[in-house]
Amino acid sequence: MTRFQDKTVLVTGGSSGIGFAAAKAFANEGARVVITGRDAAALDTARAALGAQAVAVRNDAGSIGSARELAAEISAAGLRLDAVFVNAGTAKFAPFPDVDEALWDATFNTNVKGPYFQIQALLPLLNRGASIVINGSINARIGMPASSVYAASKAAVISLAKTLSAELLPQGVRVNVVSPGPVETPLYGKLGLDAATLEATAAQIVGQIPLGRFGTSEEIASTVLHLSAPESAFIVGTEIIADGGMSQL
Repeated sequence: MTRFQDKTVLVTGGSSGIGFAAAKAFANEGARVVITGRDAAALDTARAALGAQAVAVRNDAGSIGSARELAAEISAAGLRLDAVFVNAGTAKFAPFPDVDEALWDATFNTNVKGPYFQIQALLPLLNRGASIVINGSINARIGMPASSVYAASKAAVISLAKTLSAELLPQGVRVNVVSPGPVETPLYGKLGLDAATLEATAAQIVGQIPLGRFGTSEEIASTVLHLSAPESAFIVGTEIIADGGMSQL
């Protein structure tokens, strides 16, 4: 398929995991892809894998200044956007009594403040009919111990998507959310847990997934592309949950 031929798509956090899988899928369907990330080496590797048309921009997803710089760089390149996947995020788990202000601020800066002002900065660059997809999480819907800060941050952006859907619709811009369940990505290894705890947690989580396995980045990416394509033009302000039934059954 070439649903995105001659389209330009931005994927934040596009150098690994779900972001890279989505960027690759967009590129495979003809899109010119702009990806962002913090790690310069990872960005270079991802850009090379995405083909000659891909653009990589080093970006701090939690910085308002960086959000505005990204928009300015895209504009200076003469590009306008047909789809945006707001994917960059962070996840650090800690028991409620151990959560400090630094963990709270780091999580909300990257997962809430950054996306909010990134979308705001990009508004003048969005073509009519553009689609914004925000990466949520089922943690906003379930009571997983030690995930209080992360879950709250994802609940915030799910709510934001609803509000922006109503506010941006007159401009012809749709906003939706994909909320993954447990997915095997590099982020999963950065939860702040030691190896033994991570392994035990993974085994416990798998036992709660009706499908009996973690999801893949490619499975989430396919949902992102569906929400970004013309075929989903009647889907607005919706959260699609892709979690193997974990939060639904």
